[in-house]
Amino acid sequence: MPGAKLVLKDGSEFEGFSFGSETSMAGEVVFNTGMVGYPETMTDPSYRGQILVLTYPLVGNYGVPGDANPEELFKNFESDKIQIQGLIVSEQCEGFSHWSAKQSLSDWMKKNNIPGIFGVDTRELTKKLRSSGTMLGKIVVENTTIDFEDPNLRNLAAEVSVKEPVRYGAGEKTVIVVDCGVKNNIIRSFVNRGISVLRVPWNYNFLEEKADGILISNGPGDPKMCTDTIANVRSALAGNRSILGICLGSQILSLAAGANTYKLKYGHRGQNQPCVEMGTKKCFITSQNHGFAVDTKTLPQDWREWFTNDNDGTNEGIIHISKPFFGAQFHPEGAPGPDDSEFIFDMFIRTL
Repeated sequence: MPGAKLVLKDGSEFEGFSFGSETSMAGEVVFNTGMVGYPETMTDPSYRGQILVLTYPLVGNYGVPGDANPEELFKNFESDKIQIQGLIVSEQCEGFSHWSAKQSLSDWMKKNNIPGIFGVDTRELTKKLRSSGTMLGKIVVENTTIDFEDPNLRNLAAEVSVKEPVRYGAGEKTVIVVDCGVKNNIIRSFVNRGISVLRVPWNYNFLEEKADGILISNGPGDPKMCTDTIANVRSALAGNRSILGICLGSQILSLAAGANTYKLKYGHRGQNQPCVEMGTKKCFITSQNHGFAVDTKTLPQDWREWFTNDNDGTNEGIIHISKPFFGAQFHPEGAPGPDDSEFIFDMFIRTL
């Protein structure tokens, strides 16, 4: 196989072998600690512009499921295509085996023009990212020339959002989903609970739409780039319709309320992240993928911290003291094993 290497902005290089598409690509290098779920992770719009390092040693052993019907929201994926810029693994398995598999990981990546490198010491690479922080990098195949590129300088939410409103389900209650890069399973979580969904673009003025509640979705990049979304949510906060923010949506909700956000050193990306609910002190097992966080010291008087990360003490959710407004930094729809936090959807629906 052709040689390939990951070159980091600080000049360090990690050599390996090319798989997937034999093309060079630049982006922001991040790591994910998940053991399973690479088809879902790679199609998550929140990874737009990022080169993903998977820390689990063997990847690709159960292949990639077949493409589901788009009208079923691609049951096996979180969007309609691979969203990452590239994939770095220690070992990729060509001899996949699973009843639902239709193709290998490498073949799937070739079809989507996504490069990968295997044979990399991902433990050493992850240790470097943990000490240095997330940094820019590029996958270079056979010594081609490519420049570094910082995806956070772009409005990534605008790139992954729908362009026109789309409706799902036929329930009596309707929730507007402001699509900043929404995962399919968020929409499924509402439809499966008998809720109609109106999915609108990230900058859509939803204030005059008839709906019982508003969800601000997850998505990629710096939440401060979503200026139109922040302005619309700020106006919505003057009313009483229920509002839920998930991941990037929680950060947008915080900014609309008057708080501030900041970039984490290397983000939270993986499974089994412990989040403690303030007050009850219950610890929930969560799935996460975000590179920014809310500065709780800047929360306005009527808002409280809802969850904190038990690993590093960072914010994992906010809640209003009297109105039905709340946000979760983790993914209640994410269920790589446990589904501890799905109650947040039920709590939101009860407030509609």
